[in-house]
Amino acid sequence: MKIAFRYSWIYDQMWKTSLNNGSMMPDKYPSPKEIQKYMGLQKIKWAKCESKILLEISKITGLDWQESQIYCYVVGAGRAFSDPLTVPMKPDKNFIDTLVHELIHQVQIQNAKRLSKSYAALKAKYSKESIITINHIILFAVYMKLYLKLFGKKRLQKNRPMKNQEYVRAWEIVEREGFENILKEFLIDPN
Repeated sequence: MKIAFRYSWIYDQMWKTSLNNGSMMPDKYPSPKEIQKYMGLQKIKWAKCESKILLEISKITGLDWQESQIYCYVVGAGRAFSDPLTVPMKPDKNFIDTLVHELIHQVQIQNAKRLSKSYAALKAKYSKESIITINHIILFAVYMKLYLKLFGKKRLQKNRPMKNQEYVRAWEIVEREGFENILKEFLIDPN
């Protein structure tokens, strides 16, 4: 599996317009040239760790990548999300850390049918939590195991969510229950 970085002027303009309409526009939205330069630099950084990260995500989750290539769109600002895989320019955040988060979502999306019973059990156990919190419990368990193995505790803690309360809650649940316990309980093939 490989990540192919892509800049789409049309897609980026949609983000720019959407942010402007929602009063979330940054002070200065980057130009296409600035975005492409940023994307080129991130592509070089990603190439150094791509294979070990993708392999480790698959190993931890027990899930195979169903696609041989995923396009990662880089936009000037906005939110990162998993499908289509999109990562905005955020000078204050590590691009790779954001990409890893979205790739964990992506491997789950690609294996949704296989995970359906696991997610039903997760929703039942944490029925009082929001769907966003529930959707991040397995993700943060995978993230914690991956970061402790590949990057260390300091970088893991640096990426601890602090603003989005639903993410904070998912992180707290994983810390309380233990990432290994979450992985054993919800990523074992229920069939």
